[in-house]
Amino acid sequence: MAEFGNIQSGVGTRTAAIDAGLRAHMNKVYGTMSVGMLITALAAWAIAGLATTTDPATAAGVMPNGTMLTSFGAAIYTSALRWVIMLAPLGMIFAFGAVTNRISAAGAQLFFFAFAALIGVSLSSIFIFYTTFSIVQTFLVTAIAFAGLSLWGYTTKKDISGWGSFLIMGVIGLLVAMVINWFLQSPAMMYAISMIGVLIFAGLTAYDTQQIKTTYLAHAHHGDQEWLDKSAIHGALNLYLDFLNMFQFLLMFLGNSE
Repeated sequence: MAEFGNIQSGVGTRTAAIDAGLRAHMNKVYGTMSVGMLITALAAWAIAGLATTTDPATAAGVMPNGTMLTSFGAAIYTSALRWVIMLAPLGMIFAFGAVTNRISAAGAQLFFFAFAALIGVSLSSIFIFYTTFSIVQTFLVTAIAFAGLSLWGYTTKKDISGWGSFLIMGVIGLLVAMVINWFLQSPAMMYAISMIGVLIFAGLTAYDTQQIKTTYLAHAHHGDQEWLDKSAIHGALNLYLDFLNMFQFLLMFLGNSE
């Protein structure tokens, strides 16, 4: 009987340790993601400020909505450099897995923050095309929706791992539709793309949160802290991308143009 009690006590201790470790792991995921979002927001705001001017005498270019650009703004928004700025984050996403396998967890975190800063540069034009109020408003709506969806993904007992393949197929279909509409320039199609995009990344928010939790529980007993730290950074990247895409799609039909 005493042995059975000792076994129960040991199991209870291990379960408590895993629960505490999971909470710490999720805090690291959300904390890293939040710092990444802050870096993106500050970089976007700072670059937009450096890229625009109200002095016609110093303007080096003009955006379609009439916003005057500095020479720096003309370089990043109207020259061939804009394609490098737009595509560089995509290249970093593809390189993320390979890079994190070769560097330390601290290095992987630094790589993520550099990626977040580059995203901020590529997103800085939203401060030119949308009012600051609508950007802040859309961000708050996204934050509330994200928090609710991520909480549901973390607490639900339902296995939603089967959503993954359908959601990824949805993302691919969404990209194809966006490329097609780049040529068609259909407002109705863009509105539909925005709504579908919000739904897809809402689903991915819940799915990725559950996957982060499941991955931790499957590997926590191995005791490889370096691997778990890298896993937290990878989870932060996934949730960061979910939030960012949901924000952009919401901004398409909630944002007020300048």
